[in-house]
Amino acid sequence: MSEEATAPLEGGPKPEPSKLAISISDSAAVAARKQLEKRGTPGSMIRLGIRGAGCSGFTYVIEFEDGTPREGRDRVFEHDGVKFVVDRKSLLYLAGTQLDWEKKLMSQGFKFVNPNEKSSCGCGHSFTV
Repeated sequence: MSEEATAPLEGGPKPEPSKLAISISDSAAVAARKQLEKRGTPGSMIRLGIRGAGCSGFTYVIEFEDGTPREGRDRVFEHDGVKFVVDRKSLLYLAGTQLDWEKKLMSQGFKFVNPNEKSSCGCGHSFTV
């Protein structure tokens, strides 16, 4: 990993290079695999990231990724054969995060358990670091 990959975004956290990782729960990997199979693209990846948006500053992003990882710009994490890709800028804010699958009585979906999150808004869709 290059030195550049660990440079923080303005005002963002600066984790140690060895801590630039995320973890994927078993239930999240199963849910992602089901979504990829339902879509008919079991060999594709799931892109995880953040965007500047929402009332608190950032929002989480989960998208299908059909292309190949961008050399020097993306990092791939694999769990039980399912690949998740994160761009290096998002990884600075997601370092140490666990992606989980949460199933409640009235809803279900992916959940980011992010130790860098300082606060979130009332809608539950945006956060600050």
